[in-house]
Amino acid sequence: MRHGATLAMDDEAQVSATTAWEGGGARNAPSPAAGAESEAVNAHGMALEGRRLMEAVVERENLWRAYERVMRNKGAGGIDKMTVEQLKPHLQQHWPRIRQALLEGSYMPQAVRSVDIPKTGSVKGPGGVRTLGIPTVVDRLIQQALLQVLQPIFEPTFSDSSHGFRPGRSAQQAVRQASQYIAQGRTWVVDIDLEKFFDRVNHDILMQRLSRYIEDARVLRLIRRYLEAGMLREGLVSLRTQGTPQGGPLSPLLSNVLLTDLDRELERRGLSFARYADDCNIFVRSQKAGEHLMGWIVPWLEHTLKLRVNPDKSAVDRTWRRAFLGYAWQANGKRRIAAPALSRLRQAVKAAVRLGRGLANTIAELNPKLRGWMGYFKLTDARKPLEELDGWIRRRLRCLLWRQAKRVHARARMLMRRQLEQSRAWKSATNGHGPWWNSGASHMNQAFPKTWFTAQRLVSLLDTHQRLLLIDRTAVCGTARTVV
Repeated sequence: MRHGATLAMDDEAQVSATTAWEGGGARNAPSPAAGAESEAVNAHGMALEGRRLMEAVVERENLWRAYERVMRNKGAGGIDKMTVEQLKPHLQQHWPRIRQALLEGSYMPQAVRSVDIPKTGSVKGPGGVRTLGIPTVVDRLIQQALLQVLQPIFEPTFSDSSHGFRPGRSAQQAVRQASQYIAQGRTWVVDIDLEKFFDRVNHDILMQRLSRYIEDARVLRLIRRYLEAGMLREGLVSLRTQGTPQGGPLSPLLSNVLLTDLDRELERRGLSFARYADDCNIFVRSQKAGEHLMGWIVPWLEHTLKLRVNPDKSAVDRTWRRAFLGYAWQANGKRRIAAPALSRLRQAVKAAVRLGRGLANTIAELNPKLRGWMGYFKLTDARKPLEELDGWIRRRLRCLLWRQAKRVHARARMLMRRQLEQSRAWKSATNGHGPWWNSGASHMNQAFPKTWFTAQRLVSLLDTHQRLLLIDRTAVCGTARTVV
């Protein structure tokens, strides 16, 4: 049963509130908003009827989808501490009032809860801190409903070189596009780092861009209120005059709307670029061309979009000396995994092993991380770093086994159980070296080889990479046969 279906209330005294939440009538019955949506698509080919967007936002089916998405995403509560599990009863009681306020254009979002999380470091420098603005669950629902209506309107306006936070787009596509430019001889990159982009978005400029495609004043007013909603930090709510903090469903779409002007300007100049959210790389054939481009783009961004370029992290450089979305390139154009990404995985493995929860639990903790990491970096052409990482991970687990055995007798018995001769097992157990030395020694490698870890269902990065490549090749071949 769908989550939304559970929102219906049994008490006859609450029928009116249920009808308002469900949009009235049977679930599959047509509604005025749905009719407006169909008419608008026929008339415009991509947008809803200009002045009835809010009706489409609160339309029953749109809200079901938004509700289910919020429930799937879970997430922390906002300043009211309401959890996603508490959303259903809250809507049953309060949705008619919220819906009416949205339709009247009088709805006021609550402040967002400020949370600072450390950024991951990169080849550009230390990570620093990223500020998230966590909306209340109700505001997440409304933002998600807005997103579902606005996304089809703005999608056709976005550039083919924009890959971040878009349906059917991914970071891997941006990396592949960058690889194509490098293969064409564009081995100089203008690496643009926008300083605290999500904190510096100019509200007036963003609203002007939104108004190009949104005619419903209520929707524009609501988005403006979300942009200006206060931020709660250490018990105090501060007003916002710029920025669209990450954390709400609308933030990624709004960032793409603003940066589309940059995309179109780069396209107008015939430049080759790939952008993923605020991470933009422009590929040129010479250092001179790159420096000329950098000299133009910095003042253009500051004047036109009121954005600031970080001079310490932006540069004109050879492609093999920079990284893009965790990938780097060798001088021959082959893709590799950037050093900071390798380092972050090592740190994650160390943290999982330090928990000391036993080998089986540690492997269960590691496997999702290893699969996800390799799924993202499946485009790498370099096998050696994966082999080295696999060997290093197995060594960390051998070290865990050695530590958990603790005493000489336990270590000797552990090695003998793994078919080592008694004399060698005792000699190894009493060698006086520490756990890390022993984890790399021949007796532990013989006792716990790769095949043993495979039997324990430890994910191998190299094996996973080969399997993903085979799947991709099979998919490409199948597409080619279909075309033929």
